[in-house]
Amino acid sequence: MQPSATQLAEAVKAFLQAGHGGKGAVAAHYAEQWQCSVQTVYRHVSPQLRRLVRAPRRRRSDAGKTAWALQELETLAGTMGDIQRQNAKQLGSFEAAIEMMRDNGEIQGESIDPETGEVRRLSTSSAARALRRHRLHPAQLNAPAPKVQLASEHPNQVWQIDPSLCVLYYLRRDAGVHVMPVAEFNKNKPKNLKRIENDRVWRYVFTDHASGAFYVEYVLGAESGANLCRTFIHAIQRRGLADPFCGVPKVVMVDPGSANTGALFQSLCAALGIDVWVNQPGQPWAKGQVEKTNDIIERLFEFRVRFQRPDSLAELNAAAWHWMRHYNASAKHTRHGSSRYQAWMTITAEQLRLPPSVEECLRLASHAPEQRLVSPLLRIRFLGHEYDVSGVPGVIVGDKLTVTRNAFGGEYGARALYTNAADGRDTWFTLEPLTYDAYGFATTAVPIGSYAPPADTPADTNRKRVERLVMDAATDAEAAANRKTKATPFGGRIDPYKSLTEAPEIPFVPRRGTPLEVEIPDVQVAAQFADRPYQRPVYIASVLGHVELAQRLRRSFPGWSATHYAALVEGWPNGATEEEIEAIARQLSPLATPRRIGG
Repeated sequence: MQPSATQLAEAVKAFLQAGHGGKGAVAAHYAEQWQCSVQTVYRHVSPQLRRLVRAPRRRRSDAGKTAWALQELETLAGTMGDIQRQNAKQLGSFEAAIEMMRDNGEIQGESIDPETGEVRRLSTSSAARALRRHRLHPAQLNAPAPKVQLASEHPNQVWQIDPSLCVLYYLRRDAGVHVMPVAEFNKNKPKNLKRIENDRVWRYVFTDHASGAFYVEYVLGAESGANLCRTFIHAIQRRGLADPFCGVPKVVMVDPGSANTGALFQSLCAALGIDVWVNQPGQPWAKGQVEKTNDIIERLFEFRVRFQRPDSLAELNAAAWHWMRHYNASAKHTRHGSSRYQAWMTITAEQLRLPPSVEECLRLASHAPEQRLVSPLLRIRFLGHEYDVSGVPGVIVGDKLTVTRNAFGGEYGARALYTNAADGRDTWFTLEPLTYDAYGFATTAVPIGSYAPPADTPADTNRKRVERLVMDAATDAEAAANRKTKATPFGGRIDPYKSLTEAPEIPFVPRRGTPLEVEIPDVQVAAQFADRPYQRPVYIASVLGHVELAQRLRRSFPGWSATHYAALVEGWPNGATEEEIEAIARQLSPLATPRRIGG
């Protein structure tokens, strides 16, 4: 009979509990019970016993080792990385890459048997295992960097802004919102996309990082500085009791687009005292909250447009704002466990900075920051008034300071820009116009008799440090004393001519010249100067070089050769005059003419 699963399990348990030499009796018992032979019992039980009592497989002695050299693996990893597309699709296989690099002599990929000396090529699978073991596999090298969660301290500390093109809809001014069918609007039909380019709907989303509360507004056209400023101004305004999210944030995070970094939005943020943080290109996760909010709006609101088509942009925005207020007030946020509006309502009066009117904000956006020169009194002139800028870090006399209007400082309030050299962050310092007493002195002027030297500016500190270095002094007083005594800079250690004296002289090939024809006066003329020895003219016969002498001698010297020229150089190393040519010819004539080779 065929034993059931329960009977088989009982038999296996009995075999496991049987001691040494007792398995035969157990097999006989179950053979009688199952009405089969002992061999049949063993045939049914043995596979189960082997699975239960199998000894663990021994680890290979060379486990964890590889014959691939680390340099070869790095070369192979670089090859695989270069043949990978932007979407991480691998264009070439490991086998093809190894073959290519082997053929070019960049890698060997071989192992030698220590006993036989046989050279064997390593397999592709061993290369893949070795790359993973050394963390060089393309899948490991392309792993994203770990992310860090950023926290904000309170509502309206940080806002995130992101415009997004609505890929499903466009708004015809005469026929309302239309769906964009894929068959009609795709990359293969650019003319259709061009036709509705100015009618496509853009979604601007502003989120508060702490609470997650958001504001959304739809516009037409394109991503521009004007659309960004207009929607941002609407987002910071009060909009009623049902929509409490408002106020001016301290920091806004944007993508590095031209609209986000343009003059309009930068001017508006400067006047409102907002620090603009621009994310690095290619890092959308830096604004993950607003990216997710865009996804929520697209999935939970925009699908409704298909069932009741708005006839205008105002109707579309009205529907979006109605849904936005409901979602912000009712949907539970997974991070803080309450609705977005409830979390935002924990803001304090000091943290909630209310903006000027829409008209005033638009005027601030059109007022670009200006450059102002810092006077010797550490003041600037702006908006027809003087401002003290001594509180701006790093400011020195003669600097050009970037200033703009301050939306919260009255009619003549101003802000000055300070850029931290360490991290590149911009900070705006509030400035107030100076006031004057009856005699025209600024109220910040120091009365005579109570003057104290001001603290050193960065320019003073750097100047004193350089002066101590030049005067080879340890203190400012010692440097001043050395300067007064006209001490040599750097303690006299500097040799100003060292670069000249140590530089090798550059030899030049002498140029061929033309002898100067000079008329030699007779003896009577020369005798006129006998009684004036210091004014006596000295006539020096022109000395000919070896080349000129050789040219003269060849004309009257048959059989001229290199032997004659060598004798000329040796006998007259400094050249000779015209009168000596005949004597030289007589002396060189006994020399034999060399035999020409091959003649």
